[in-house]
Amino acid sequence: MTASNAPLEGRVAFITGAARGQGRAHAVRLAQEGADIIAIDVCAPVSDTVTYPHATPEDLAQTVSAVEAVGRKVLAREVDIRDLAAQQKVVADGIEQFGRLDIVVANAGILSWGRMFEMSEEQWDSVIDVNLNGTWRTIRAAVPAMIEADNGGSIIIVSSSAGTKATPGNGHYSASKHGLVAITNALAIEVGEYGIRVNSIHPYSIGTPMVEPEAMMEVFTKYPQFLHSFSPMPYQPKNHDGKRGLKEFMTPEEVSDVVSWLAGDGSMTISGSQIAIDRGTAKY
Repeated sequence: MTASNAPLEGRVAFITGAARGQGRAHAVRLAQEGADIIAIDVCAPVSDTVTYPHATPEDLAQTVSAVEAVGRKVLAREVDIRDLAAQQKVVADGIEQFGRLDIVVANAGILSWGRMFEMSEEQWDSVIDVNLNGTWRTIRAAVPAMIEADNGGSIIIVSSSAGTKATPGNGHYSASKHGLVAITNALAIEVGEYGIRVNSIHPYSIGTPMVEPEAMMEVFTKYPQFLHSFSPMPYQPKNHDGKRGLKEFMTPEEVSDVVSWLAGDGSMTISGSQIAIDRGTAKY
């Protein structure tokens, strides 16, 4: 795609949790569409209650290289989204470098497993503080700058299928992701007069480090009744041989297809919406 026909040419996107997984995929896709990128990630452990490997500075450097490889500029920082001042600083520095801010992808989040009435306070608090409070801090840091720039824009809040259908074994995660729906809907009304759109996306079963098959199986083995609350993937798109194949996790890049659409002008009439990215599992 050349600069002359890149749909996001001249725009700037702020992406949280950008070191790997969905965040990296979104950064690369929006860069391919012509946007320059402000990328942040904590790149460090968040809580001992989160058992999957954390992102590293090397992961964030790989995101930088991937964005630069498609010819776009990137400002990357190691920032914890729970730190409002640090987010405000990186937004200000990004606007100073790139001149504007048009797109926010509030993607950063964490997950752990357990029954709510057996969790420690740290396990509950860390998920709520990162996923819900941290996303609010992202909004607080970015929206005033977008309003001041007076270019409108698009905010994409990454919730989850658990944000529309609560699931057992990760009730704190579900609570945080349901909270993001309320943030989305209220914010869409508050910033609509400035030409800023706000939508939430709700992915299901995306193949990233956050998805721990072993941890999930441990929960389902201990509490088999929980399994019925998690919908199986109904189909797998045809592969190069024309066969459906196994029902597998979706890729981060499949989510990026929707993120790039919401970031661009093709979705100008969409705001305050919850968009399922789940191959229809929400209907099961």
